[in-house]
Formats: sequence, structure tokens, C-alpha cells
Amino acid sequence: MPKKRRKLNIVPLILIVLLLGVVVIGFSIKNKLAPLTGQSNLVTVEIQGQSNQQILKQLEENKIIRDSKVAYYYSRFKKNFSPKAGTYEIDTSWSLDQIFSYVSDSKNALSTDKTLKVIEGDWVKHIASKIQDLTGVSQDEILALWNDPQYVSSLQQKYPFLKDVLDNQDIRFKLEGYLAPDTYRIAKDATVEEITEVLLDQTNKIYQSFQNQIEKSSLTVHQIYTLASIVQYEASSVEDMKMIAGVFYNRLKINMPLQSSVTVCYAIDINRGDDWMNCEVNSNFESPYNTYKYAGLPPGPILNPGKDAIDAVLNPTPSDYYYFMADVYGDGKVYYAKTLQEHEENVRKYLK
Repeated sequence: MPKKRRKLNIVPLILIVLLLGVVVIGFSIKNKLAPLTGQSNLVTVEIQGQSNQQILKQLEENKIIRDSKVAYYYSRFKKNFSPKAGTYEIDTSWSLDQIFSYVSDSKNALSTDKTLKVIEGDWVKHIASKIQDLTGVSQDEILALWNDPQYVSSLQQKYPFLKDVLDNQDIRFKLEGYLAPDTYRIAKDATVEEITEVLLDQTNKIYQSFQNQIEKSSLTVHQIYTLASIVQYEASSVEDMKMIAGVFYNRLKINMPLQSSVTVCYAIDINRGDDWMNCEVNSNFESPYNTYKYAGLPPGPILNPGKDAIDAVLNPTPSDYYYFMADVYGDGKVYYAKTLQEHEENVRKYLK
């Protein structure tokens, strides 16, 4: 009888041991499923399309999770782990569920794109310099490509607004005026040709938005972009853009030279940071771009205009003005005049 009693007493002991084992294992698993740290700590990791087990092992090696094997079986149970390729910043204080959800959405991946900002008034040489910084291709090589007749010809079928840029040998840069100002996201490995088309695609969107008005205009597409570039350079507000466009139309109607000093700036290849007076005192500079020496529009755009400048040329403000000048020493206000005498009085009053 005593022996039988001792044998029966072993059963509860075994159960207790098993229960303790389950508890210990449970605590161990819970610990391995817990966030690695209690405080925020961002770790960058790149996922390249490995298997889920390999990705979890990578997270463990990068000290983002505690145990890749436990995490794997947990992900199989939860069915919430579908990682997408990309580079992610993961916080080691996140739970496994948070991590699984984060890397399963490609929108959370860090962007590897680069930014190219083209502003209203940029010349192609300035844009080429910016692209040089992104790609390592020299500015001179980029400008040579943009002036290569064969390359430009290859673009004309896709971009109809370029149809006249090869017709005039006096055009300094064939794509001047047609690289739309905007902020672009550029792939890190993009070629110059690919970047060029990204810019021209944006130009095409703007062109198409104005296409009906352009077709009704008395000017060709090339002339519209050329005049818009001058208006962009001359004016700082939308209101003045429309007024100045109207003044230039008035001059063109009577074959009066535009006499725009900003075309001289382009003719002498003045940089934006140079003294603006260099343009004012070089009205005799020999260049087909000099609108003091040659009536009508210059051979092509003198910068890359924004949408407002194009709109101003297509929708100018009618007036009887033939002259304008800006108070560059004051608040920049533009003063308009109907006669040369009125204009000279404005110059004496605000510029001397």
C-alpha cells in the first residue's frame, strides 16, 4: 500500500513540472516576441527580395528583432508579413506586428530619388549644371547633347512644341525655353536623356493645357515661348507679365524694336548674379538676340519661362502703352508710358 501511494503522488509532480515548463517556454517566447528596446532607436535596413526567413534573419543580425525563428513562426500564425523590396528605417522599440506592417507597405520605403529643382528664369546652362551635380555628366556634355541636331530631331515627334528649334542656326541652345520649371524627383541612376524627357514631359503637359489658345494665336509656338521668356525675365508679378506682354505686342504691331535689356543680358551671356547695369550699357552688343539692334523677336527663348509667363503672352492686357520701366532702386514697381517723353520722365524720376 505505501508503495502504491508514492507512485500516485508522482503524477501531480509531473503535471507541475510540465506546467512550469510551459510557463517558462511561454515567457521565453513572449520575451523573444517583445520589442528589442524600450526606447526609440532607428535602424536602416535594405530589403532586396529575399525569402521571409532570410529577411527576418537580417533584421535579427541588424539588432532590430530578438529572434528570427520565433518571429518567422509568429508571422506564419499572424499571416501579416509580406515584405516589399526597399530601404526602410525601422524603430527597434516597435512590436513585431508594427515592423511586419511597416515593411509590408512599399510606401514606407525611403526614397532613393534625387531632387532637381528648375525655377522660372533658369537658363539651360544653369539646368545643365544642376543635372551635372546629380549625374556626374559634365555641363558641357549635357549642353552638347541638347544642341545635337540628331538628338533634338529624335525628340520632335514626341514633343511637337520643338518642331521649329532646328530651323534657325542662330539659336544658341535648342532646348532653351522648353525645360519646364518645376521640382522633379529623379531616379538615382537616371541618364541625362531620361532626365531630359522627364522635363519635356512636364513641358508637354503645360503645352497641351494651352494648346487651343496657341492654335488661335497669331504667333507660332516658338514665338510664343520666345516672347514668354522675355516677359518672364522682365516681370516679377502676374499682373505685370500681362501688361508687359501687351506692351511688346504693341511694339511688334508697328515693327518697333522691343528694346528689352534682358535680351542683351542673354546676348552677352551675363550671369544672373552679375550687375544688371551691364545689360543696360551694352545696347550696341552685336548679337541676333539683341532686340535694340534687331526688330522683332530674337531667334529663340532667352530662358525657361513658367506657366504664368506663357499665359500672359496668350492673354495679354490690352493698353496704349509702348514703354515701361521698373523702379529697381525702390519697391520694384513697374511704370508704363504711352510716349517716349513720358517714359523718359519716369526714368528721370525713378532711376536717377
